[in-house]
Amino acid sequence: MQTDKIRKIIGVILLVSLMSLGFVKEVKEYINIPTSVTVFESQHVTVQNSIPVNASEIAEEAFTVQKNSDGKTIDVHGKKAGEGAVVFDLAGFPVKKVGVNVLPDFKVIPGGQSIGVKLNTLGVLVVGHHQINTPEGNKSPGEIAGVQVGDIITNINGKKIEQMSDVTPFIQEAGKSGKPLDLVLNREEKEIKTKLYPLKDENDRSFRIGLYIRDSAAGIGTMTFFDPKSKKYGALGHVISDMDTKKPIVVEDGQIVRSTVTSIEKGSNGNPGEKLARFSGDREVIGNITRNSPFGIFGKLRQDINNGVMDEALPIALSNEVKEGPAKILTVVNNDKVEQFDVEVVSSVPQKFPATKGMVIKITDKELLEKTGGIVQGMSGSPIIQNGKVIGAVTHVFVNDPTSGYGVHIEWMLNEAGIDIYSKQKVS
Repeated sequence: MQTDKIRKIIGVILLVSLMSLGFVKEVKEYINIPTSVTVFESQHVTVQNSIPVNASEIAEEAFTVQKNSDGKTIDVHGKKAGEGAVVFDLAGFPVKKVGVNVLPDFKVIPGGQSIGVKLNTLGVLVVGHHQINTPEGNKSPGEIAGVQVGDIITNINGKKIEQMSDVTPFIQEAGKSGKPLDLVLNREEKEIKTKLYPLKDENDRSFRIGLYIRDSAAGIGTMTFFDPKSKKYGALGHVISDMDTKKPIVVEDGQIVRSTVTSIEKGSNGNPGEKLARFSGDREVIGNITRNSPFGIFGKLRQDINNGVMDEALPIALSNEVKEGPAKILTVVNNDKVEQFDVEVVSSVPQKFPATKGMVIKITDKELLEKTGGIVQGMSGSPIIQNGKVIGAVTHVFVNDPTSGYGVHIEWMLNEAGIDIYSKQKVS
């Protein structure tokens, strides 16, 4: 123990000496080596730095391994899973200890297929107010009751509301009896209670509540990945929001089906393009939707699905592994054929916590640019492949530059899908 302390002190003195001799940049980069790295079993443990040859040679020669408390050594080439540490030495003296977290390898099957999406809301969604012609003038009972656009009606008079047809009988009954409707609303995850008195419309003599409501939403997107073991999947890479309220749709349940791309509206500066598609004729449900989050939609497939391009499971890359440079995306631009197209990762943020917009990507494929002009609506969720690994998904397009847009890192989509790659550690 005493010897270790002495070695560390000498190491610090050596660093200071190097700085005094003009090696300021080199020493700073040495010190700026991360305090921990996370890798998969099949990877080599590497630490990003740009130390010049004279210093890096010393570092590589002195790259040593410490033991865990249980006495088991962690292989720096990632052959054993668990937690350990490596020590960077300088001239034989310890300079910095770097923690190594080795994860079991994890693979997913990339998507690229065009999918149709149908979401059923939790209750019925209020998307607007409308005025009713009464003897006292135009009024909206819903607005008077304090119901806001974006609220979700989940309960009326103690009964659960699941679809629009559930609401009408309560309105007519309350109107005739003169009693109010006891509403329970979901407003930004808070429960709100209010009383609403339906009013009779002078035009058609029917009782109305003065609210526009909706109980489902539909659209298209792209499958990103699925886990061949659990059948859990992720798609879209971004949240689905209601077109009127602009707020995320709170999902009760939903389904995904196959869809066919019929045409492309090409994008241009200031005008993002769009895939035009229709749900496949058989409307076979291929999976459910249990979650609609900022990272996409998630659920479970009923069976494996193929893209015809990359149907074998590929390893994933953590955010700190993604590099600037060439990559590919899988997507559909005609009928239901999945194709590979070239893109470039312009920048990537090695995020430590879940966050969207982790990458900026640019379409470089001439064929795709000719067909679409770049990233178009409906392309969201297209998996991004780099160096044989799934690194993320396309999410947003830049309005003023449709050739470029954002991508989300795959590890955050896996987390939202309920796949915890970090909890599967095993020490051997």
